[in-house]
Amino acid sequence: MSIYVIDDHPLMRDAIVMVLRRLRPAENIVELERLDKLASSVQQRGEPTLFCLDLKLPDTNGVSGVVAVKQVYPNVPIAVYSAAPAGDMEDACIEAGADTYIEKSASSAELAAALRGLLMAGSEEADEPALASNSKLSKRQTQLIAMLDKGMSNRDIATDLEISEHTVKVHLWRLFRRLGVKSRTQALHYARTNGLLSGN
Repeated sequence: MSIYVIDDHPLMRDAIVMVLRRLRPAENIVELERLDKLASSVQQRGEPTLFCLDLKLPDTNGVSGVVAVKQVYPNVPIAVYSAAPAGDMEDACIEAGADTYIEKSASSAELAAALRGLLMAGSEEADEPALASNSKLSKRQTQLIAMLDKGMSNRDIATDLEISEHTVKVHLWRLFRRLGVKSRTQALHYARTNGLLSGN
């Protein structure tokens, strides 16, 4: 089992790898410069547990890299990072299949928190999917829980967040998967039981 860091910029790749080594010292970390080297690397280095993917690679365009990885490895979490502001590309990346979006301007602490959340979610999904606290939820997921609590429909949420209804459905699906639930009702019950709404 390996974590794959795919980035054509050595400095950024080193920064990501350094954070990952702190979080998972025993894990095998594979560094790649291009997406087209992934298939052969997986054969040689083992099945992926997490992808850290630069949005802009020499052999990708827009969110094509996210789509390509998700088609082959639908159950492996993907952390996308980019120089583009989250407001520009985050929803497109999530809709394409990414689990989190990290701006390259983020601090190492923010980067570590985002990656830790994905790694924990991945290990918990294999065993017990439910989360213990909202600290492991993204800002968007915490926001969604509050909106569900207000009884907002997908259309209401889409209008409020200025995203498509389809993107709302993707966000909700990821939220349900993260919480280990299957519906809005179950998500709200979990949120209330575990104090995820206490700040609202």
